Amino acid sequence: MQFYDILLQQTEQDRQQLFAVPVIQDALRGEIVIAQYIAFLTQAYHHVKHTIPLLMACGSRLGEQHAWLRSAVAEYIEEELGHEEWVLSDIAACGGDAEQVRHGRPHPATEMMVAYAYHQIDRGNPVAFFGMVHVLEGTSTALATQAAGTIQGALGLPQEAFSYLSSHGSLDLGHVAFFKDLMNRLAQPADQEAVIHCARMIYRLYGDIFRSLPRSAALFGEA
Repeated sequence: MQFYDILLQQTEQDRQQLFAVPVIQDALRGEIVIAQYIAFLTQAYHHVKHTIPLLMACGSRLGEQHAWLRSAVAEYIEEELGHEEWVLSDIAACGGDAEQVRHGRPHPATEMMVAYAYHQIDRGNPVAFFGMVHVLEGTSTALATQAAGTIQGALGLPQEAFSYLSSHGSLDLGHVAFFKDLMNRLAQPADQEAVIHCARMIYRLYGDIFRSLPRSAALFGEA
């Protein structure tokens, strides 16, 4: 069994726990209001804006034994440039205050996930960061396109409000294939363990971001 398949196997339970978060299930059923969608986009902005700095930090920490990964990091950087602005554009298209989001603070759950990623790069094994890549890109591929269509239908928002979700659903299909090839080249057990551990932690921390979002009933003071 190649390492990518081992990674999927070892993190499947964590993946299912993320997908079972009530607010995600609500959104997939179309049980969502605009305030919830803006709340999701707000937290997305606050972690997406760290994608490029995290990739740069990861690349700078990779030693000669991982020199082959540097070109992959550079390719990811090129692909991810400007995505945080897509999120702000979506917020504005929903009627939200994009500049307030830009200058605001993230929810503690979002801050914790981002801080954990930096910690793994700076104080642990920088290769572990690919565990975060696995979670975020895999989640996008599995949920984003379906969620975008359902949410748009439920809320009646224009297509301009879904540039982040819609693009990631289709865009990341190619990214996942690229990522699979990278992971199958990781031969050192310590690197493999670091990626698996980081992925499991990010599934939990990313789930906490979704758990921090209000459910629609709560927004209206319902039981």
